[in-house]
Amino acid sequence: MSSSSRPQPSPEEEALDAYSAIVTRVAERLLPSVASLRVGARGFAGVGSAVALTPDLLVTSAHVVGRAARATAAFADGVEREVELAGVDPPSDLALVRVPGGGLSPVAIGDADRLRVGQLVVAVGSPLGYAGSVTAGVVSALGRSLSTGGERGGVVIEDVIQTDAALNPGNSGGALADGAARLVGINTAVAGVGLGLAVPINATTRRILDALQREGRVRRGYLGIAGGTQPLPPPAAARLGRRRAIGVVEVVPGSPADRAGLRPGDLIVSVGGRPVSRTGDLQAQMVGASAGSPLEVEVLRGGRLVRLTTVPAALG
Repeated sequence: MSSSSRPQPSPEEEALDAYSAIVTRVAERLLPSVASLRVGARGFAGVGSAVALTPDLLVTSAHVVGRAARATAAFADGVEREVELAGVDPPSDLALVRVPGGGLSPVAIGDADRLRVGQLVVAVGSPLGYAGSVTAGVVSALGRSLSTGGERGGVVIEDVIQTDAALNPGNSGGALADGAARLVGINTAVAGVGLGLAVPINATTRRILDALQREGRVRRGYLGIAGGTQPLPPPAAARLGRRRAIGVVEVVPGSPADRAGLRPGDLIVSVGGRPVSRTGDLQAQMVGASAGSPLEVEVLRGGRLVRLTTVPAALG
């Protein structure tokens, strides 16, 4: 049979082939850089994932390593390395572990701020302890907040990425990559059936990782709210010259935000005199912020602009 008489692939088949080619290419690039992380005593260990950030540093989730001093990283090629905790930051759910002697294959770093809803993403990690597992999906939403247990009754992880790439226990700390195999997130939680969350890799989290590498911790202010980007009502948008604000969904009881009078339903339009429109803007101001210094927060409440004064507490 000549090549001209062979059945031509349908548009659906061509699209599937293109999709498969992207996922395969991303997997091939990332698999050597992603490890299964075992934390705990011999015979029993918590399991998560980690991603090579530099030749001697792996980034993972803070809740995977806790305060453990040592762990074991197992790579897809069967190599195992002992690692040491280099820094942990529970508010961002990020941690660094160091591999003595180095020799890792670092991933390429992307920018989660350039992601778009509907964009293809690939998750690589160790769900249920199975190293080198790959799943794919799309960005379902951006700018989410995740409220967890922790200091002062709750820790809010800001600006997380929501994806439908299949995640299971053990994926935490693993890589979320774009179609060019660039790291854009660290998988942090399974939020429900068909729903996963990842900490974005962007300018703010790069500052966090740099601080962890230098000092082993991050200095930041703490307000105690959870929220996400919401549209401003048209009259307010026209008045302020922008279309979005941070909608407050939850206020942690007893937090600086609670004491200042912030309420669920408030729309935060500025912090410290600077406009904000997404949780990442707020998080960026809190990293390195001086605890104990008054900070003005302007909110839209019931159609009126209200100024409140908060006093961020030290966190980390």
